[in-house]
Amino acid sequence: MRAVAVTALGGPGVLRVVERPDPVAGPDEILVRVRATAVQPADIAARVGRIPGGPIEPPFLLGWDFAGDVLAVGDDVTDYRPGNRVAGMVPWHLTRGAVGAYAELVVARRDWLVGVPDEVDAAEAATVALNALTARQALAMMPLAAGSTLLVTGASGGVGGFAVQLAARAGHRVIAVASSDDEEWVGSLGAAEVLPRSADLAEVGPVPAVFDAVPVGAAAAAAVADGGTLVATRPGAPLDPTRDVRQETVLVRLDQPMLAELMAEVAKGRLRTRVAASLPLAEAAHAHRLVEAGRLRGKIVLVP
Repeated sequence: MRAVAVTALGGPGVLRVVERPDPVAGPDEILVRVRATAVQPADIAARVGRIPGGPIEPPFLLGWDFAGDVLAVGDDVTDYRPGNRVAGMVPWHLTRGAVGAYAELVVARRDWLVGVPDEVDAAEAATVALNALTARQALAMMPLAAGSTLLVTGASGGVGGFAVQLAARAGHRVIAVASSDDEEWVGSLGAAEVLPRSADLAEVGPVPAVFDAVPVGAAAAAAVADGGTLVATRPGAPLDPTRDVRQETVLVRLDQPMLAELMAEVAKGRLRTRVAASLPLAEAAHAHRLVEAGRLRGKIVLVP
């Protein structure tokens, strides 16, 4: 199979298309023909070696989220059969590049996968797992009373966009920080108030909870009320303990029932996602350059 490997730590040019043996599904595993895989900021961090636990020695594969078709199943797998449409998430922080979704084929454990309804195309399905699970799990870390106000940074992005939708649907008042010229999209997700990225967040608060999805660090911390909750996607500097702010870092975990529920909501149109562009797998380096440049309206998806 063809795959994209990180051949050295560094810029996008270290990504190379390589030939690897076709994987085979073992017991309790599913072989998936990948139709789409999303490019995530976490992929860029791994490529340059800035990941928890320290850099990985190249060569290794990248890629968390993928969607595709079942090619074969291993022994003891009865809930999937060849031809089924599936999507899932490689727990990349555990596989650390031994398995990655930047490939034509992925062998997945059954608990990595969920079915994909006909209403969701492969590119859309590939943008759901990492982002929506992170958003849902971050919100679950916040002790929000009914009708609470929540500030979400990075609301134009995948994680932040899902967080806005999920929080608004739960009945909370969401103040969202959007990228330039993206206020209309973020407002359509259910935000009660949309702020530009240049806004002084210290003037927004105090609010009882902040989800720093970008994250922006101290600027987001300035908005949370004393005694409130600050959840971020990366560890931040400790706050003054006299403020009694609960600080948490959300680290995505696989949750198959939760992912199945989120995918069903996407199929019903109750959760929205967006794809900025689909590029061939061989253009992974170009995809990374686009993500690093920013100002995207949706995810870049690689198509093997």
